[in-house]
Amino acid sequence: MPDPTQPSATPAFLQHDRPPVPDLVVPRGVLPFHLEQQPVRGRLVRLGALADAILTRHSQHPAVTRLLGEALALTAGLAAALKFTGSFSLQAKGDGPVSMLLADCTDSGALRGYVRVDEALLARLLKGDPDPSAAALLGRGYLAFTCDQGPDMERYQGIVAIEGITLATMTGSYFRSSEQLKAQVQLACAQTPEGWRASALILEKVAGEGGIAPEARGDYYPPLEAEAQEESWRTALALAGTLTQAELLDDGISSAELLHRLFSLEGLVQGRARALAYGCRCSRAKLAGVLAGFSDTDLDDMVEDNAITMNCEFCNIGFRFDRAEVQGASG
Repeated sequence: MPDPTQPSATPAFLQHDRPPVPDLVVPRGVLPFHLEQQPVRGRLVRLGALADAILTRHSQHPAVTRLLGEALALTAGLAAALKFTGSFSLQAKGDGPVSMLLADCTDSGALRGYVRVDEALLARLLKGDPDPSAAALLGRGYLAFTCDQGPDMERYQGIVAIEGITLATMTGSYFRSSEQLKAQVQLACAQTPEGWRASALILEKVAGEGGIAPEARGDYYPPLEAEAQEESWRTALALAGTLTQAELLDDGISSAELLHRLFSLEGLVQGRARALAYGCRCSRAKLAGVLAGFSDTDLDDMVEDNAITMNCEFCNIGFRFDRAEVQGASG
């Protein structure tokens, strides 16, 4: 089989081959749940080996890799709460060493992400802080949460200033200001003996009795009073706070078992798990289309050894195009 990253005589519009990247699916990557007759719902995200497959495409400082891993788990968890066709993304732009952080997840669970790093700024930061926080890495800037359903649908986007030390607290600020929703986010990412792992636990306070209305089953329970709802919410937060990062990242503990440990006495109802997959969507055809937007003069400046090489920022694969087969916008 020919290498799809190498030059080909096949016209660009017929080239749809994916590069040689992992064909990896985590069947129970996201497990939604709610607490019956309580105003609490959530999602538990466990990326498993998928985290290592995505994060090791680039060689980064562990603090940067950890930040991207947390963003991937968070994005998968937020996307799973939406009904949409397209992609949901988290983007952070700041004036710190990590000038760009991007993670996105499609409605089918295809997950990808990358970071853009100013190595000089990062080196200066690491001299004074060998394990910098998300706030130190990103600096001043903004977070954008975007649901893109294609050119025929209106794109929804929420933007907030970066506030907080961790990515979890930054996301909490977004929920409070943009969604006006009480939520708690716990994120974990670390290199384990099995490789990089990343996880997220997202809790949300919803109106009424919880994730499924009892009357839908033919039962009836009077709505909880406001104070009882607040108490249920505080109890759920306290229980979630007992979860350790080691537990979140342990492949030996299933998501179902983790939730059972936390909420089995609170009317836990587990939903249908959602699969996550290695989701880079690059191809020769897409990158050929990008090159076609440049002038012939610009294309000539890109040539090395009679070819132009374009790297996918997500999977870090280099695609080579013979200069003769690429026609610029002025051609």
